[in-house]
Amino acid sequence: MQPQKFTKQFATIYDFAVKLSDAADADALLVLLDGPTDWDRLKKGAGDEKIIVAADVEEELAGAHEEGLATIILKMPEAPVFEKLTQALLESVADDILSPNANVVAVYSSFEPGKIDSISFVRLDEHLGRLTSRDLRQLETSVPLDTLRTVVDLAVDIGREGREGKPVGTMFVIGDTRRVLAHCHSGGFDAVKGYKRSERDLTDPRVREGIKEIAQMDGAFIVSSDAVVERSVQIVDASHTELTLSKGPRG
Repeated sequence: MQPQKFTKQFATIYDFAVKLSDAADADALLVLLDGPTDWDRLKKGAGDEKIIVAADVEEELAGAHEEGLATIILKMPEAPVFEKLTQALLESVADDILSPNANVVAVYSSFEPGKIDSISFVRLDEHLGRLTSRDLRQLETSVPLDTLRTVVDLAVDIGREGREGKPVGTMFVIGDTRRVLAHCHSGGFDAVKGYKRSERDLTDPRVREGIKEIAQMDGAFIVSSDAVVERSVQIVDASHTELTLSKGPRG
């Protein structure tokens, strides 16, 4: 593991990010790293701005917590940088470091690993809507946040893009599929029946596009905690007695 040196380029990009954060009245700076860096310079350079540092393994953040920085361990070494950023933001909300409607300035390596070269301004409410940190923590106990993100992003795409220009509504149920299916019955032709798990895996862009094509069918998609669609066209018969639902992205 190599330390991420606080080079002149790093310092310049970071300085721009701090100024943007101040000008936009952002709630935090998120720095995505490939190794430990000069935490003292990072902290002093941001003034009063809240700093969150994220990396794939705990060793890459050694000493950051002791300097008073919020830390996020991603455990996603093979993931694209955009997915890492999204995961870092989701976990920051789940850990109550950020509110779901926070504005964040992110600093990261986009073009060359190990060299800080990019800045993004992120409005979390555009991605999380009305989901609260309590909602995310409860979901995280049984569903990994990357699965949640994959399904929510797909649902938002379906709601926004529809099919052939027409709005489409659908339903995804994520988690303990065995218990969920005990409360379901088929609403007709199950479009995913007979396919291998790899052909029902929502982490595959081709599978997500296929789901969009059949989203107009009645019933729910039942999705496992590892993002595999187990059934489609399922009618859910669950008692709503003493059930309280948090509002979703559309209220």
